[in-house]
Amino acid sequence: PIFNSSAGITPVQQMLASGTGALLTSVFVTPLDVVKIRLQAQQTPFYQGRTLTDNIHWKCFLYCNGLMDHIYVCQYGASCTSWYKTPTHFSGTLDAFVKITRNEGVRSLWSGLPPTLVMAVPATVIYFTCYDQLRDLLRYGMGFQGNYIPLVAGGLSRLGAVSVISPLELVRTKMQSRKLTYSELRVCIRSSVAQDGWLSLWRGLGPTVLRDVPFSALYWFNYELVKAHLCDQYNVSQATFSISFTAGAISGAVAAIMTLPFDVVKTRRQIQLGEMETLGVPVKYPTSTWHIMRGILAESGYRGLFAGFLPRVIKVAPACAVMISTYEFGKSFFQKMNLDREQRAC
Repeated sequence: PIFNSSAGITPVQQMLASGTGALLTSVFVTPLDVVKIRLQAQQTPFYQGRTLTDNIHWKCFLYCNGLMDHIYVCQYGASCTSWYKTPTHFSGTLDAFVKITRNEGVRSLWSGLPPTLVMAVPATVIYFTCYDQLRDLLRYGMGFQGNYIPLVAGGLSRLGAVSVISPLELVRTKMQSRKLTYSELRVCIRSSVAQDGWLSLWRGLGPTVLRDVPFSALYWFNYELVKAHLCDQYNVSQATFSISFTAGAISGAVAAIMTLPFDVVKTRRQIQLGEMETLGVPVKYPTSTWHIMRGILAESGYRGLFAGFLPRVIKVAPACAVMISTYEFGKSFFQKMNLDREQRAC
C-alpha cells in the first residue's frame, strides 16, 4: 500500500517543503519565461501613459513560473527596460539564450524573479498544503474512498489559493503601474470598493478559475494514479524522488494540454486587466471568458485556442516535476526527522 504521504509531519513542515519547491521551480523556469517575454517584446513597443503619470511609457508582461502567472508592469527607465535600449534582435529561443547571456550576463536570465517570487511562493504554499490537508481529511477523516478524492481536493485547494491571491495580484498591479504609496493605495482601493463593491477586488478571477481549477483537478488525479502505478511496478511502498518527478511531468503535461484553450483566454484577459489598471480606464470592450473565446475563434479558428501548445508543455511539465519531487522529498525529510526525534525521546 502507498504510505500516507502527509502522516507524521506538521502543516508548518508541509509549508516549508512546498515553499522550497516553489523557490526551486521559479529559479529553474524563470529563464525560459524571460526569453519568451523578450521575444514578444521585440515585436511590441511600450505604451504611452495617458493618466496620472503622463509621458511615462510602460508595458504589461505576463510572467509564469510554470505554477502561477503574474502580471508585471514595466515602466520605461526602470531596470527591467535596460534591454529595450540594446538593439539586439533574436531569431529564436536558442539564439535569445546565447545573446542575452553573452551581451547582458547570465543574471539577466533571472530578471523576472522578484515579481514571480512575491506571489508564486505564498500561493504555492497555500495550494499544496491545502491539497494534502483536504485529501487526508476526505480519505481518513471522513472515510471517503476512490480515485476521485485527488480530483476534488486538487480543484478545491486551487480555488482557495487563487481566491486568496487574486486581490493581492490586483493590488500589486496598481502599485507597480502607478507608483502609489501605501496610503495612496488604501485610498485607491477604498474608492474602487465604494464604486464597484467588494467583488471588484476579484476582477479577472473567472478566467483564472476556469483554467487553474480544472488543471489542478486533472493534475492531482493523474499524479496519484501514475505514482501508485509506478510504486506497484517498482515494488516500493513510498514514492522515490524519480517516481515523483516522472509522475509530476506526465500529469503536468496531460493537464496542460487539456486546459490549453482556457490558458490562451486567461493570458489575454490578464494582459487586458493589467493594461486597464495601468491606464486607469474602464473596460471598453467585452472581456468575459466566452467573448474572448469567440473572438479568438473568429480571428484564428480552433488553432488560435491551442496557440503556444509546445512552449506551455515544455514549461509546465518540468515545472510540475521539479515542484512535486522537491515537495515529496521535503515531506520525506521531515517525516524521517520527526521519527528520529520520537525514537530518541523514547
